[in-house]
Amino acid sequence: MDNTIMTTREACRDRLGHLHDEIAALKVEIATADMDRQARRGRVDPARFAQAKAELRRKQAEAAEITTLMARRPGRKDALKDTLIAVLREGYDEAGWRRVMDEAHRRLDAGESV
Repeated sequence: MDNTIMTTREACRDRLGHLHDEIAALKVEIATADMDRQARRGRVDPARFAQAKAELRRKQAEAAEITTLMARRPGRKDALKDTLIAVLREGYDEAGWRRVMDEAHRRLDAGESV
């Protein structure tokens, strides 16, 4: 998986959706080949079966990796908070901002947070 593309939770969610579709298609392909084998009382193509199973494992591993990566990416709410802080910070000098931060910490410690 190329982590450089997965810079947002949305990008991760999109890729994960595609992976789930691909995983489902591979499972159907494997099951269909097995049902066909049973109907013919024959053998499944071992090379194709091994290839499909390997591809399925790769895609499942990528999906797990993306799920873990998503948990580390800031969501829209976190980005909004960061932007809000940056906008508010512009209206204060160092001493004023220090007072705002001290009050925020006081409220947090007192359990007055949202």
